[in-house]
Amino acid sequence: MKITKKTIKSSITPTWCPGCGNFGILRAFHSALEELELNHEEVLIIYGVGCGPNEADFNRTYGIHSLHGRELPNAIGAKLANHDLKVIVVGGDGDLYGEGANHLMFSARGNHDITTLVHNNWRYSLTTGQASPTSPQNTVTKTTPEGSIETPLNPLQLALSLQTTFVAQGYSGNYQQLKEIIKAGIMHRGFSLIDIIQPCITFNKDHDFDWYKQNIIELKDHDPKDWQKAYELSSSEREKIATGVYFQNEDIPAYHEQLVQLKEKTLINQWQHEIDLSNVIQEYA
Repeated sequence: MKITKKTIKSSITPTWCPGCGNFGILRAFHSALEELELNHEEVLIIYGVGCGPNEADFNRTYGIHSLHGRELPNAIGAKLANHDLKVIVVGGDGDLYGEGANHLMFSARGNHDITTLVHNNWRYSLTTGQASPTSPQNTVTKTTPEGSIETPLNPLQLALSLQTTFVAQGYSGNYQQLKEIIKAGIMHRGFSLIDIIQPCITFNKDHDFDWYKQNIIELKDHDPKDWQKAYELSSSEREKIATGVYFQNEDIPAYHEQLVQLKEKTLINQWQHEIDLSNVIQEYA
């Protein structure tokens, strides 16, 4: 069955705060899946823990709600078992840049064919607004009452330093551009990091929609094959936050494409006649 906005929406109403940037991200995500004309059985979504990954309840399609920061190991396992799947990870900035940072680095390093959507609001908002790895320096939160001392993580430059083959940044308030970025990331053959900037209207009053409106621009006249330029454009010292595809390298094969065991068939197709899961399914149904 084809994925459409109707078939992917569950009966559960999103519990996000009214005005949360997650609504815009989810809308763009649903539209991207629909426009790519993917079937439900072709897509697997792995969710972490956080406000954004709570969409596991709001999406009616195949997925796994994993542990905090542990989406990518699950995603890698699923991709290696059935590399015909489009495997998509949905996590947050604390989730994937904090607890899951080591998994992020090695997933990128291996060029696993996974699309990673990071809902980045510069806070641990599900647990009421603590500072996250991307919180700007001097940010005052419950965990940093005197202001954050640490230099914020720059996810784009981290990804570029790891030679990630698809690096992009989107904004929850720019539906059209974000939808196209997500589509490009899903269809990219290799590891895709899409950092999605979003307001948190409840726990980040300093960076509201008006602030983003004044401080976000779209990348213009940039060749995504130019790694050096991409690294310069992603600098935290730039006055404006630029959204778009920073870098894409389509010449490096994905991890699973380099395994001789998977050249002819997926693992599932190799073993489908040897493993009977009916008893297990019946026991846990």
